[in-house]
Formats: sequence, C-alpha cells, structure tokens
Amino acid sequence: MSSSSSIDGNLGTARLRVRNLLSSAPVWVIAGAIGCTLIAVLLFFYFTKADPRFSPRDAALTAGDAAKGQLVFLAADCSSCHATPGQPDKLNLGGGLALASPFGTFRPPNISPDPVDGIGSWSVADLANALISGVSPRGEHYYPAFPYPSYTGMSLDDVRDLYAYLRTLPPVAGRPPPHELPLLFRLRRALALWKLLFFDEGKSEAVINGDTTHDRGGYLVETLGHCADCHSTRNKLGAIKPSTRFAGGPDPEGTGYVPNITPSRIGGWSETQIATMLSTGETPDHGRVGSSMADVVANTAQLPQADRDAIAYYVKSLPPRSTPHP
Repeated sequence: MSSSSSIDGNLGTARLRVRNLLSSAPVWVIAGAIGCTLIAVLLFFYFTKADPRFSPRDAALTAGDAAKGQLVFLAADCSSCHATPGQPDKLNLGGGLALASPFGTFRPPNISPDPVDGIGSWSVADLANALISGVSPRGEHYYPAFPYPSYTGMSLDDVRDLYAYLRTLPPVAGRPPPHELPLLFRLRRALALWKLLFFDEGKSEAVINGDTTHDRGGYLVETLGHCADCHSTRNKLGAIKPSTRFAGGPDPEGTGYVPNITPSRIGGWSETQIATMLSTGETPDHGRVGSSMADVVANTAQLPQADRDAIAYYVKSLPPRSTPHP
C-alpha cells in the first residue's frame, strides 16, 4: 500500500471516530461545547477591542500652535521613520521605510495631510488616540513598533500643536506597502494582551523631581524622544526589559548594537559634551554618531539650546546600568 493511501485511510478512520463520538454523545454535551466555544469567542472579541480615550466631539481637542508643533515634531523624531525613502525632503511624510524586527518587517504609514492616503481626514482626537492610546481611527490596535508606549505620556497641548504643524506639511499621495508579518502576528486584537502586560496608558517613565530643567529633560528623553526604545534590550515579546533601560542592546533592526547611555558607559561625558553631540553629532573622543542616531541629531540640532541642555542634564542623572551581553 502506498504512503498516500495509508494517510487517506487514517484520515477516514479519524473522521469515522469523530462521527461516532458525536452521534453517541448526548445532545446537551454537544450544545454545551458549542455554547462554550461561542462564549469564549465573544469574550475574546469583547475584551480585546481597541478602546480609544478621546472622542472627536471633545470641544477641548482643537488644533493648537503650529510653530510649537514643529518643535514637538523635531523632538519626537517623526521624520526619521515617516519620511518617504529615497528622496531628500524629510517633510515628505509618505512613509514606507522598511523596519526589520524579529516579528517581521514593519512599514510606517503615510502621515502627510493627504486626505486619502495620509492623515488629512484625521481629527485632533484621532491623533491623540494614536499617540496616547495606540488606537487607530478604524478602532484597531497599533503595533508597538510605533512607539506609542513612550508617546502615551505626551501632554494634550503637545498633541494639539503637533496636529497643527502636520497640517502645514505637503500632502503626499500613495500608501506604503503593508507590513510583512507572519500570519500569527496579523491578528491585531491579540495586541490587547500585549498592552495588558506592557502598556500603561498615559504614564511616562520620566523621573520627576521638581527641578524644571531635569523634568523638561525627562519629558524629552522618556516621552517625546522615546530614547529608551532604541537604547534598551527587549524581551521575547518585544517589550523593554526594565533592568536594561538605557543600557543599550541589540539594534531593533538587527543591524548592530546600540550603545549604553547611562553613566556606566558615558559617565565621563560632561553635560556640555552631551549637548554638543546633540547639536553637531561630534562625540568627546572626536568621533561622530552614525546610523539612526545621525537622523536623531539632525532633529535635535534644530531644538532650542535649552532643550538640548535639559536632555543632557537628565541623561547625566540616569542610574548607571551595566551593558547587557549580546
């Protein structure tokens, strides 16, 4: 007998056993099993639905100050991910940059004011829900490759100002290719479980002590700049390991190793040297930052000097942590 015939025979036997089991089981057992399955499915869909915090009818959510929003845009490093690849204008936010990860390849969306392919039809509430709740206007969870776990600590004034600034940028037609993810990771509702474990909506990781410069630096480093998203090691579910926060680790794209920026590694750098690096890209040892950090510096160089000083002040206050082994 051929192997295919043997497999067909085994499948036929299995089907017969299932039919016999169903025919011999009491009706109430079958009905109960079906009922339990339906209840489990309904509970899954109920408890994993995306829950936006803000309503478009909220009268407080109106467009803010575009000039202030430009500074938010720079501090949040929006163009590094959302600028259309292969063209020089960092304000053409057509998206599409391929971001490799252990979970597949993510492609940031078009966030230009184009009303069809971008976010031109969004309200301030839509932007607030994306940044603070990690929820799209379609009521879907965003993947945390979009750093809303850091942005969630943003003030509503900054969200309003950022919205106003984004509306001043050129519309870009066209949508990027979809994410390239294994089937297992395409079920966005399952992200509700990830959020339950690792996402604290509205909470900032910044340590606040009442010092104006320190606290401004904390907001820029922990929330807008989302520096820990790159300068930390992640667990198997893609969440930052708290013990490695700012201590460096493998590049999220798997292309190298991101440096430790706690005093364990750069404790010899002065605040002035850190602020200078954020302006020029030059390090105290006469080197230059590279890779994605060069894009970060292109943005921080345009911030007010007081903001670069605040970032340096906060970074110097970070607790020293040992660099994780690769």
